[in-house]
Amino acid sequence: MTGTLINVAAILIGGTIGLFFGARIPERYKNTVIAGMGLFTTALGLQMFFKSENSLIVLGALIIGALLGEWIGIEDGLQAFGQMLEKRFSRDTDSTDETEGKSGGNSKFVRGFMVASLLFCIGPIAILGSIQDGLTGDYKLLAVKSTLDGFASIAFASTLGVGVLFASIPILIYQGGVSLLASQLNSIITAPMMAEMTATGGILLMGVGVSNLLEIKKIRVGNFLPALVVAPLIVWVLSLFKI
Repeated sequence: MTGTLINVAAILIGGTIGLFFGARIPERYKNTVIAGMGLFTTALGLQMFFKSENSLIVLGALIIGALLGEWIGIEDGLQAFGQMLEKRFSRDTDSTDETEGKSGGNSKFVRGFMVASLLFCIGPIAILGSIQDGLTGDYKLLAVKSTLDGFASIAFASTLGVGVLFASIPILIYQGGVSLLASQLNSIITAPMMAEMTATGGILLMGVGVSNLLEIKKIRVGNFLPALVVAPLIVWVLSLFKI
């Protein structure tokens, strides 16, 4: 789990820098940086989607994953967890943010936690890097991801606040869990499975960009997370029927 620990440290350090120096950055610069991250995230998601060998698999995974996510209530769970952390640790949330948080879980703290958690957890590097780290101890991929996440944390924390730092918790659980189960996952996940999982993750990244960063349309992206598991399962089922 060396790579995961480095990733967590990068997020905490980057987020702290963003918090301390963020007040000195004019608001228009912060908004422009976040918009830039939104455009980049959307473009990266589109690039990941093009790795799909069968877009219908991605569509099926998104539909089934969304139904499962809504049934489980993943988005509501993430928001509730963020609100709990906000109540426990955040001291500088203004009255407007508190009102928004109580009504819809959209306070600055929760938004920062949600955006950072989804952005840092979704992507092929998180999966591949964690598997590589768990199997061989080689954390080069996660070191690259840590650098990206660190710079992103500076930008996010300067605008979205302390909630970004708490995104290190899902990272520790998610990537650490994948690393610990790496040998089992590596024997199960094939190249076609990884391709469709990556493409599905790209769609989710586009959702993060459109909904949380560019704020074009509100999308409950968290409820699509099961699609990352459904996509390789569909590939496996189709392979059984030689399709």
